[in-house]
Parts: sequence; C-alpha cells; structure tokens
Amino acid sequence: MALITLWRNFCHLADFRVYGTLAALKSRPVNHINKVVRGHLHAWFCSLQPEPFRVVSHAACGKKFHSENGNDLHPLREQAFSQVHNWDRLDQNLNNEDEQMFYSRLNSLTSWEEVLSFISTLEILPDTVAAGALRRLCEVEKGGGDQRLPKEILENSIFQALCFQFEQHPTRLSNTGLVTALQALILLHVERQSSLILNLVAECQNRLQAGVLETSDLCILGETLIRLQGPGCVTLELIIHQLQGKKLETFTPENIVAIYRILQTCAEEVDQHQTFLNMINNFSLSVVSYLSPKSISQILAALVVLDQTQARPLIIKLGKYVVRHIPRFTNEELRKVLEAFRYFGHSDRFFTNALEQRVASHCLSLDPDLVSKVAEYCSRRLILSKPILNAVAETFVCQSEKFSPTQISELIEPFGKLNYLPPNAPAFFRKLENVLFTNFNCFPPKTLLRVLHSCSLIACHPVNFMAKIFSPFFLQQLQGEESYVDRLSLAQLTQLFLTSVLECPFYKGPKLLPKYQVKSFLTPCCSLETPVDFQLYKYVMTALIDLLGGRIYFSSKVLTPYCYTIDVEIKLDEEGFVLPFTANEDVHERIALCIDGPKRFCSNSNHLLGKEAVKQRHLRLLGYQVVQVPYHEMETLKSSLELVEYLQGKLFPQNSPVHW
Repeated sequence: MALITLWRNFCHLADFRVYGTLAALKSRPVNHINKVVRGHLHAWFCSLQPEPFRVVSHAACGKKFHSENGNDLHPLREQAFSQVHNWDRLDQNLNNEDEQMFYSRLNSLTSWEEVLSFISTLEILPDTVAAGALRRLCEVEKGGGDQRLPKEILENSIFQALCFQFEQHPTRLSNTGLVTALQALILLHVERQSSLILNLVAECQNRLQAGVLETSDLCILGETLIRLQGPGCVTLELIIHQLQGKKLETFTPENIVAIYRILQTCAEEVDQHQTFLNMINNFSLSVVSYLSPKSISQILAALVVLDQTQARPLIIKLGKYVVRHIPRFTNEELRKVLEAFRYFGHSDRFFTNALEQRVASHCLSLDPDLVSKVAEYCSRRLILSKPILNAVAETFVCQSEKFSPTQISELIEPFGKLNYLPPNAPAFFRKLENVLFTNFNCFPPKTLLRVLHSCSLIACHPVNFMAKIFSPFFLQQLQGEESYVDRLSLAQLTQLFLTSVLECPFYKGPKLLPKYQVKSFLTPCCSLETPVDFQLYKYVMTALIDLLGGRIYFSSKVLTPYCYTIDVEIKLDEEGFVLPFTANEDVHERIALCIDGPKRFCSNSNHLLGKEAVKQRHLRLLGYQVVQVPYHEMETLKSSLELVEYLQGKLFPQNSPVHW
C-alpha cells in the first residue's frame, strides 16, 4: 500500500506528460524510490538533514477522516492526504476558467499544510498550477520571516513529488510553469548549485536563446536570475533586449512594474537603456490607474535609482494616485513614496492633507524610520504642517527610546528649519535633553551639532551642551580624519557661539576659539542665510531712491561684524536725520531693512524660516531696528507711488517726518 500511495502522489503531476517516469516508478521497489527522492532532497536543501522518509498508508488514514464531497481540506499539521483519485485518467487540457479557479483557491490558503492538502485533492495538476503552489508555499512561509523550509515540508511526499518532476522533466514544462517554478524555488532558498536549479536554469536559457518566452515570462526570469546570479549576469542583457522587441500594448501593469525593478538593478548602465526607459515612462502613464499601492511605491523607488528626473509627467500622475492610496500604504511603501517625492521635489496640498490624516491618526503605530522620514520630507520641501509636526513630537515623547541618533536628527531639524514649536514643546525638549545626556557619545559629532543648532534656531538653547561642543576634544572629533572642519559645521558653531553671547548671558563656560569662527553666514554652498531676491531688491532700491532722495542715503548687502548680511542699511543721527551711508560718526540708530522674498518663508505660507527668524532676533539684540518688508505685502501694491508710501510707513512712523 505504501508503494501505491507514493506512486499516486507522483501521478498528481499528470499534466507534466511523464508517462515514462511513472512507468519506471511502478516497476521500482519502494525502497529505491525513497532513496532517489531523499537523495535529491539532500542535494536541494543541503543545509537541513531530514529524518528517514516515511510513507503513510491511505488505508490507515481513511479510518480517521471522512469527506462528503472529496474536496474538503483535512486537519492541519497532518502529513497524509486521505483523498484518493483514479490517477490513470490523465486530462492534459485544462481550460483557463479551471486554472483561474485553482489559483484563486491557492491564494486563499494561509499555511503550507493547506497548500499541499489542496494539491493532493486535484485529479489534474497542470505545471503552471504546480509552480503556483510552490510560489504560494514561499509566500506563506516567508510571511514568518524564516529563511529555511521547515523539515515537515521537506519530508512531505507531495512536496517531494513536485520537486522531483521539476528536476527530471523541465523540457516538458510550459514557459510560464518553468519560470514560475524556478522563481519559487529560488525564493525558497533551494541550494543554487543543486541539479534541480541547474536543470531549470539551463532550460530557461535554452528557451531564451530560442526567443519563445513571452513578456511575463521574461520579466519573471529576469528578476529570478538577478536574485540567483546578481545584476551583472550576462543573460540579463539578452532579456532586456528581448523585452525591447515586444509590443508595449501587450504589457500588463505587472510587467511594467517588473521591468522597472529589473532596470533598477542595472542603474550603472542606465544610459544604454534610456531610450527603452523613455518608452516605458511614457507608456506607464496609461496604466497608473491600475497600479496597486505596492506597485506605485516600487515604480517611484525605481525612478529614484534610475534618476528619471525627465519623467515629470509620470511622477505627477503617480502623485495623484498616491493621494488616493495613502491609507493603504504600508509603512515601508510610504517611506519609498516620501523618499521619491523628496528626491524629485514633488509636493502638493492634496498629498500633504492626506499625509496629515495618516500620520495624525496612526502616529504611535508608525515605525521610527517612517516618522523621521515624514519629518525630513516636510523639512526638505519647507512644508509647515502643524498636524504632522505635532504628531512627530508626540511620538518622540512617547517612544524616544526607539529612535536612532540619525533618526532623532531627522526628526528634530524640521522644527528649527521651519521655525515651529509644538504644543508639547516643554516635554518634547526635556525628552530630547534626557536622550542627549544618556546617549551623548552615541551621536556622531556632525549629527549632534545639527540637532543642537536646530534647537537654537527656535530659541531652545542647548546651554547644558555648549561647553562640550566648544571643547577642543569635540572639535577634534568634528574634524575627524580631515585636515579641516567643513564650512557648514564652522558656521553652525559660530552661530551657536553668537547665540550663547546674545541670548544666554548667564553662560560662563568655554568660548569658541576664533580660528573656528566664520566671517559670514552667507556663502554659496552652505549658507545660514537666504540671499535677497534680486527682482524684489531692484524694486525696493528704486522706491528708496525716490523716498530718501538719492542712492547715497542707504547701503545694500552690508556684512556686519557679527557675520550677518543686511539687505539694506540706513543710518540715522540722534535727531532722526538720515545720514549718508559713508558716515561713521554721529550714528545714533541703524535700520536693517529685510527684503524677504518667497524663499525666506515656509512653502505656501507667510511663516518665516528658522534661519531668518534667528537672524532678525540677533540683529535686534545687536541694536538694529529691524524692518521687515515681506514679498506678500508688496504684491498687493499696484504702483511705484504706493510702494514709496508703503516704505515710508515701514521705515518711519507717521508722526515723524523724514529728514535727509
């Protein structure tokens, strides 16, 4: 009876057309069959040592199980399958409807026992369904994160029969069955040098050379070979070449996503494939509406790796559908979306609103990496989203121990850059201070400096850490193996030192040595100030000449001894007379006119950025009368005369006449 049971399990693969093999199995003793199967399994999964193969009699099982319709699944964890069919009736023609029914049933199964039990009930098992069963095994097992198959699967007779037939008769498999089986076995971590894998790979290469593989088969084979042999495999170039020869109209959305994943692994050779990529980018516009959230995130990630900045229409259209899928993205998928939008500089209010709802409603369930990426996205795009930043602050207060130093830096910097204090600011910065005290040495020097500098921008001064960052030991760490400290770090140190002098007079610790201080915060590569908007600057200059009576009565782009550059400086004497800009004596008051263009504010907002807010705060403490001239106020003026009157009202109170 054991011999009959094993033979019937092999006969389940009726659609493989292996009559010679089945005849050979009938004529061999059962012990020989066990040795053959077990020997092959040892080669396929050499990392595991299965126990001696055992075949369970159906007669024995029949006493324990009963099925009225012959299709009910048997209890889980049972190695034997009691359903018996007349395996001599082999139907090799399976219609699409039946095959789709099989796939639908497979996808509903959630354990390897259910998958193999379902396979055991089928009288007809096409190779595509058999390969699909292997792939489903992979899906349900990888869900638990295991890297190896459990011993129970390896010893299962149905699983052994599937693998045996795939190894012995790859030439009799359909194209889809062949590539799908290879894909599933690679994902199941089958030994790559086993005869099972080598035979399947060889047959795939033969059919590839013959040019008989369809688009879907090429996509599956391409991704499988990348996993098996790496992105540098020679065969991959042939696959891409054959894909280029296919008609785009025949590509499914799944094919498009797979092609992006394949090309993503060949990013170094993107120039060779750019023409093909342009075609794919344009065609993808027609399939965006059919893409799942996972597929959208994968395409966006590939576009980043491939640096497809010219695919702007595709990015915009993907962005529209991202908004619809925000609630359904996993944390990892949403992270890829954010990284892509940040890379391509894409943002819109609909996405921001959807992101606000997602983050605000799930803030405590988001993983730290996603929380930091959301905050970093807002920072890079200058988006002052109070719901997002409030949720980020709340998450950090509740789960600060989960964040790494880099994630903390990405999380804190937006508050300083966007000049925003959350409602729980006292608890937020107290928690940050505790984390820094506890893990001070875990923070890379530049990361720590960015965190402390961001705090100072919003007047949350890190007084307890100033002595440490001004110390020679920290400055040496900051320099690292380089011969000098980078310009941005020196500027941040200088501004922190200026903050300690102007805003923390009670600080009596070490000072920053002059050799580490910069002369100007306005530099082309790493500025702590925003250059003045040239068009606004010319507009205001003309009006000031009309107002003050001449260009001699004001100076522009003045570098102060305190590193800040003033857009326009006007000097007044003690009686309120305007002095020529060359005058150095009798100067009683200095007016610092800040011509604030759009780049000095948060995106789509009139909220001043942190670096501009601290500049104006420091100028006031240095004795300047700061007069802000924001672009959104000047935009309402309709004539030059109105601008002159507007500047007069800004520079001088109405009850004080202008003198020069």
